[in-house]
Amino acid sequence: MKQIRRWQRILILSLLSISVFAPLIFVSNRLKSITPVGRREFIEELSKSRFRTNDLRLSAIEHEDGEGLKGPRLMLFKDGDFNSLVRDNSSDQSDGGNNHKNKEEQVIVSQKMTVSSDEKGQILPTVNQLTNKTDFKPPLSKGEKNTRVQPNRATDVKIKEIRDKIIQAKAYLNFAPPGSNSQIVRELRGRTKELERSVGDATKDKDLSKGALRRVKPMENLLYKASRVFNNCPAIATKLRAMNYNTEEQVQAQKNQAAYLMQLAARTTPKGLHCLSMRLTSEYFSLDPEKRQMPNQQNYYDPNFNHYVVFSDNVLASSVVVNSTISSSKEPERIVFHVVTDSLNYPAISMWFLLNIQSRATIQILNIDDMDVLPPDYDQLLMKQNSNDPRFISPLNHARFYLPDIFPGLKKIVLFDHDVVVQRDLSRLWSIDMKGKVVGAVETCLEGESSFRSMSTFINFSDTWVAGKFSPRACTWAFGMNLIDLEEWRIRKLTSTYIKYFNLGTKRPLWKAGSLPIGWLTFYRQTLALDKRWHVMGLGRESGVKAVDIEQAAVIHYDGVMKPWLDIGKENYKRYWNTHVPYHHTYLQQCNLQA
Repeated sequence: MKQIRRWQRILILSLLSISVFAPLIFVSNRLKSITPVGRREFIEELSKSRFRTNDLRLSAIEHEDGEGLKGPRLMLFKDGDFNSLVRDNSSDQSDGGNNHKNKEEQVIVSQKMTVSSDEKGQILPTVNQLTNKTDFKPPLSKGEKNTRVQPNRATDVKIKEIRDKIIQAKAYLNFAPPGSNSQIVRELRGRTKELERSVGDATKDKDLSKGALRRVKPMENLLYKASRVFNNCPAIATKLRAMNYNTEEQVQAQKNQAAYLMQLAARTTPKGLHCLSMRLTSEYFSLDPEKRQMPNQQNYYDPNFNHYVVFSDNVLASSVVVNSTISSSKEPERIVFHVVTDSLNYPAISMWFLLNIQSRATIQILNIDDMDVLPPDYDQLLMKQNSNDPRFISPLNHARFYLPDIFPGLKKIVLFDHDVVVQRDLSRLWSIDMKGKVVGAVETCLEGESSFRSMSTFINFSDTWVAGKFSPRACTWAFGMNLIDLEEWRIRKLTSTYIKYFNLGTKRPLWKAGSLPIGWLTFYRQTLALDKRWHVMGLGRESGVKAVDIEQAAVIHYDGVMKPWLDIGKENYKRYWNTHVPYHHTYLQQCNLQA
């Protein structure tokens, strides 16, 4: 009898041993025989079957308490927030069934759910969608913030991910031998075209179609296969470096082309402005000579008035400068505005101000070509500046250095560029003590500001004459709005200094083309710093000037190529300029000039 029982125990133990070790041997043999991809799928299937009972338990709870359940509420949480939720749920379950009766059942729903288990066999879901019968708010641990994604906030995470995969697929295609038509190459080409068509010109995730999102997973699997085929790391690294270099070259070429087109657009005259000039010119020559005279001519050279001057060949630009100055002034009857232009634009600008006479102020139109202040060969000298930009070699750009000769009877004058808008009364400028200086200007030598300019950027300090006479660390300043003491100018004979420096610059490259660098040298140590609120720059370029600085400024300056009368002008700054343009005028409407 004892012998029989002993054999029975041996048999039972043997069967138990077989039942324990047989699955282990089976699984190990299968893992050895399958590929890495199959091994991963097999492990996933095994984990799913392991928790099938837990899934059934969840389903049972759902059917039992499912009456009146709301639809799943879409939420996203940080990993830290969700871990705190798991810890709280675990503690509640371990307290026993008493607490279970007092709380509603929480149902965890997700389209893509991965389930894990802790030592106690509790279900620890890792999901991105949670819901229950009430509005559920996950508890936050100390120092953490709720990072729930706002439904209206547009993101581009998926877009970037898809475009990265397209670039990766194209990289693998470049690794394939020329003329290769293998299956992996055909699949890469097909998947790449599909993704490119699906994405299109979308810039935000919300613009993506469902089809585009469905194509991401097949592309991921295909890229994994390609990584197993193209596994020559040195060759891949070399190819990627070459691709990176070519891309950088293309980007630089595009930047150069964009800069060239921007400069070209800045030099051209818009069709509407050309039309306006032609109409005004024909109207001017149809007038009788006695009707071409401006009123209040007795005030032209009276030093008791506040005199302003602008050099311009643009009808609308000069009009905005004059109109904004007069409309902002508290005493417009004390203003005498001198508009200096060339013989080509003199009829159009004269006709414009004759049609729009400012009864409160005095306006004078001057033709620089009719004056004897400029040297006879001045045009030829300007051409030697080694610049093809007509803005830099125009006589109007350099005629400012002859102000004492143009206005011999005046003591002070305010000089404007024609791309400014006046927003405040400027009468306080005339009471500023110049302290023996010639030019009052806003400085541009503070590093970190958008208006920063350094002497060494525009002036050639490698020249021994320049290096011995000037300092590259000298503070720079800006044209645009300048208070000029003409009496001090005449005493110091600065026009002769300008001519001397200008002649030197025609013989060897001493500075960049334009009037600003030679202005720094001509008025070296002859400038008085004005408060920066008098003159705010940067509205004609990518400067990031603040709106509060613009609103507080007395004069705003559209320096740069993005002028407000051009299509390339910055839209958010154009409104300050458009306020002073009479778009209701008949000529402007006929020439299709609109805000």
